[in-house]
Amino acid sequence: MNCTRDRLPASITTDRLMLTTPTLAHVPDIALLANNRRIHEVMSRLPFPYTEVDARFFIEQIVPSEEEQCYAILHEGTFMGIVGLTFAEGRVPELGYWLGEPYWGRGYATEAAHAVVAAARQAGFPALRSRALLDNAGSRHVLHKVGFIEIGEDVDKAGTLAGRTVMQVRLEFER
Repeated sequence: MNCTRDRLPASITTDRLMLTTPTLAHVPDIALLANNRRIHEVMSRLPFPYTEVDARFFIEQIVPSEEEQCYAILHEGTFMGIVGLTFAEGRVPELGYWLGEPYWGRGYATEAAHAVVAAARQAGFPALRSRALLDNAGSRHVLHKVGFIEIGEDVDKAGTLAGRTVMQVRLEFER
């Protein structure tokens, strides 16, 4: 069990958002919003088409795994997307997120990412990493706004982005 991961809060409240554990009640909204080619094209682990079966698998298998800390992004009770951290042995956690297209351009992704970064800092993580496609200016801008520094380009080796060039980013926390 990852002791540092266990120090992350079960839910996080920001000025506009509630970040909480995704549940089966979110399945229809997850499937509706994630079944979008524009989201699929920038995500390394999101199948397309995305169905309620995929959303149920996410809730039942991915969310409770020790390798993930997932939060549903809610605004006034409305599901908007997912933000969280992925844990891999020997690596700092990776921040990942997606937001339903109707909610793009309003600062929600930045607010959610900032909240998870602050929680990770508070939990004692030494650093975080993330990545975004070179041509995904929106995501790269979100990562920059929450403090990540671009450290270099790489070619994704697995998932739906295999063979595509991504910008690796990292955020070191002061000790």
